Amino acid sequence: METVKLYYEDAYLRRFEAAVVSCEPSKGGWAVVLDRTAFYPEGGGQPADHGTLSGVRVLDVHEKGGVISHTCDGPLPAGETVCGEIDWARRFDHMQQHSGEHIVSGMLCESFHCDNVGFHLGADTVIIDYNADISWESVQKVERLANEYIWADRPLQVLWPTSEELAALPYRSKKELTGAVRIVSFPGADRCACCGTHVSSAGQVGLVKFLSCQKFRDGVRLELVCGGRALRYLSGCWEQAVAAGQALSVKPLAVVDGVERIQRELGEEKARCAAAEAELFGHISREYAGQGDVLLFRPPMSSDGVRRLCDAVSAVCGGRCAVFAGEGVAYKYAVIHPDQDIRGWVKALNSALHGRGGGRDGFAQGSVQADEAAIRTFFAG
Repeated sequence: METVKLYYEDAYLRRFEAAVVSCEPSKGGWAVVLDRTAFYPEGGGQPADHGTLSGVRVLDVHEKGGVISHTCDGPLPAGETVCGEIDWARRFDHMQQHSGEHIVSGMLCESFHCDNVGFHLGADTVIIDYNADISWESVQKVERLANEYIWADRPLQVLWPTSEELAALPYRSKKELTGAVRIVSFPGADRCACCGTHVSSAGQVGLVKFLSCQKFRDGVRLELVCGGRALRYLSGCWEQAVAAGQALSVKPLAVVDGVERIQRELGEEKARCAAAEAELFGHISREYAGQGDVLLFRPPMSSDGVRRLCDAVSAVCGGRCAVFAGEGVAYKYAVIHPDQDIRGWVKALNSALHGRGGGRDGFAQGSVQADEAAIRTFFAG
């Protein structure tokens, strides 16, 4: 006997009563079958509902052959009447995401004569794949149109057409369908074969916001948030813009200008520091002119600075130059020995000093986890 699907009769049904048909141990808990249920099973890219059955937690829901099985964290006696309660926050979030995806997909597929070839309603965002090369500018245009449609609050329509009616009906579908087909329609935006749960009117989606558009196979992959997720995402962005604006002494909507100003100032400061370092490295290198092999320790500096100091000293010392910059047991290093193959020697250095790095043509760069005494001992060996 197939399970009666109450979520198709009323997607807003939060509580219901049903009889336990069977309850058997299963992987992850107990598999409970009811004569009817408001719990939506995983399918069509939409995750399963969660909630409780007479206080027993429902952890997952699946359908096979028309029978819906609820994975619970405890047993329920067969024949008993139980009270089911849906995790409504989770369900309504899924309804907002799925309905928002329908609206934007209908508009994109109509505009670009493409198909929605992938849909995943994740915990944070919705991922949708299309088999057409759609630009970010076009995606943003559809976003504006979709939000205008949502604010017009057009009602959802659900049909169970006969096979004859279905044959004459234009609709979107990702695969060949058999048996009874459920057609979900947002008039003027989308008509699609779908088994998921949806809001009763477009306005309850609230808002759609695309987050990214990436090349994927022969088309694009879009990332989307709708409803409460979109509000939380944009609120988080605004809070960060406010905090960044306060740090930059600009208004939140001027953060980009403030960042560009800081980048210019930082670039100028880096140029001044590089010039000062070059002058300092010149003075240091002159101290080691003609001294042959050199082992030099310096306070912490960037990897690029370590390399440039090693370059300067190596050019005049006439031997192998090794520069270690750091403190405690954390040092960055650069080694130059012109016209020598130092790969084996560097491998031994890394092994002895818990380091990583390498190079070729007489140059190597990396880091070690050792103190100055250990480094000196290795070089004295």
